[in-house]
Amino acid sequence: MLLYGFKSVIFCVILDEKYIKGVKVIMNFETDILSIFDKKWALLTAGDKDSFNTMTVSWGGMGTIWGKPVATVYVRTSRYTHEFMDREGYFTVSFYPEEYKKTLGVLGSKSGRDMDKMNDSGLTAKEAAGTMTFEEAEVTLMCRKLFMQRLDPSNIIDKDVCKFYENDAPHDMYIGEIIDIIKKPVNKANFDDPHNELFVEEP
Repeated sequence: MLLYGFKSVIFCVILDEKYIKGVKVIMNFETDILSIFDKKWALLTAGDKDSFNTMTVSWGGMGTIWGKPVATVYVRTSRYTHEFMDREGYFTVSFYPEEYKKTLGVLGSKSGRDMDKMNDSGLTAKEAAGTMTFEEAEVTLMCRKLFMQRLDPSNIIDKDVCKFYENDAPHDMYIGEIIDIIKKPVNKANFDDPHNELFVEEP
C-alpha cells in the first residue's frame, strides 16, 4: 500500500552510549510507524506492582524531539489510566502477537474502575524498571515522561476532527523518552540479529 509515496516508514532506535551496571547496551528497534499503533494496537501501562493500570491505545507515534528518541501517546482525561499517567514519571508502551488482539479489544473497551483487568485479561504482569509491562509482549518501550499537554479542540484546524470531541472528554498528549527496549527473543537465530533484538556489548 502506498501512502504519501512511501511503501513503509521505518522508525529505528539506536542508543549505543547507554550503560547498565558497566555493560554497554545497544538498542535496535525497527517498525512501520504508520501502522504499528493503528493496526497492531498497544497497551499503555503506568504505575507500580502495588497499583497500576493498563489500557489499549491505537493512537500514538514514535520519533525524535529535543535530541531524544520518544514515544507519544494520547489519553482521554476520563480514562482511569489518565490518573496513573499524571501521577507517575514512567510508563510503558507494549506490542503483542496477533493472538492477543481480542484481549487488547477488551482492555480498550472496559475500564479498570469496573473490572479487574489484571486477572480478567489473562496477561501476566511483570515489573520493568519500576513500572509495569506484561510477559506476553513482543516489544516493550520503557518511557520516561518528558511532557504533557491538553489537546485543545479550539486549536483543531480540520473541523472534521472535532467530531471526536463532540460527546467525549479531551485527550492529553504525553511524550516519553524511550530509555530502554525489551524485546522477547523469538529463537536463537533471531537473538543474534541486532535488527531484531536487544543485545549487549562488553565495555
